[in-house]
Amino acid sequence: MKFLFFSLAALFCFTACNNNMKPKATEMEAKKIPVIIAEPVTYTGDSITMNGFVAYDSALQGKLPVVMIIHEWWGLNDYTKSRAKQLADLGYLAMAVDLYGNGINGNNPEEATKLATPFYTNPLTAQKRFDAALEKIKTFPQADTSKIAAIGYCFGGSIVLNLAALGENLKAVVSFHGGLRTVPAEKNTLKAKILVCHGAADKFISPEEIAKFRQNLDSIGAQYTFKAYDSALHAFTNPEATEMGKKFNIAVAYNAAADSASWKDMKAFFEQYLH
Repeated sequence: MKFLFFSLAALFCFTACNNNMKPKATEMEAKKIPVIIAEPVTYTGDSITMNGFVAYDSALQGKLPVVMIIHEWWGLNDYTKSRAKQLADLGYLAMAVDLYGNGINGNNPEEATKLATPFYTNPLTAQKRFDAALEKIKTFPQADTSKIAAIGYCFGGSIVLNLAALGENLKAVVSFHGGLRTVPAEKNTLKAKILVCHGAADKFISPEEIAKFRQNLDSIGAQYTFKAYDSALHAFTNPEATEMGKKFNIAVAYNAAADSASWKDMKAFFEQYLH
């Protein structure tokens, strides 16, 4: 009987010690919970100060692929920052670029047009400011500088397509409802894979513009994907677009189905080319 008692006591002590040695399930789960850091970042370039925004998951170990984000013609605002946070949730080191500088925003279409036009007419200016942002994000210890992509919305979509055509060293670019009157790409210059997420009902982009854009990429054997989403107008990814369209009487509107589908397409595209 004594032997049985001591045996059971020893078994209990062994089990208890082993349990104490193992981390609790809740502790292990806590380590997996994303801890998103989202913060403003200031940098200089092209003789101006720029106020960008960086987001990443601090719970992740090792180097992270980088995704740069170019804003709509309104400027770097809360919408662009929200996309940086979403990318951080996916495991990327994301930076929203302040292309206009000094955090300037346009409050109406006239102001936005005035801000955006210099970058349309001189794509090299946009490249200089993008490169300044790129140099900043490379100083982050999490940055995997061998895996960098760029996405852009409306105005920003045009910019990332121009950057690719100008030979920017990017793995991939994604344009969401961006203009397609871009710098012609050349076979020996283009490095990035391209995904274009286009609203099939976009009234700002003509069928001729689409045809010319695709003809250029086809002629050089570029690796690109062109997706058109049914019934989607310009700015279809921005939840505030419908209100803005009504306010300023412009043909923009949010489309939840197209927003979801294009984000899913972007994720699959990055899984293929950014990992």
